[in-house]
Amino acid sequence: MHILVRPSAGAQGKRWQVCLDQFAVDFRNEQEARHFVSTLEARLRAPHALPRTEQPLTG
Repeated sequence: MHILVRPSAGAQGKRWQVCLDQFAVDFRNEQEARHFVSTLEARLRAPHALPRTEQPLTG
């Protein structure tokens, strides 16, 4: 996943965007945008357990 933090001038004044591939999320300032990216990257790096599949009962 490609993550880009960039300034964005819009109708509500200067804001910041975090672009995740082709999806953009707006933030009020650069600090909020970078905090979001930091949290997202930590969650992506965290270990994730795969769901266990149930084995059919025989008998």
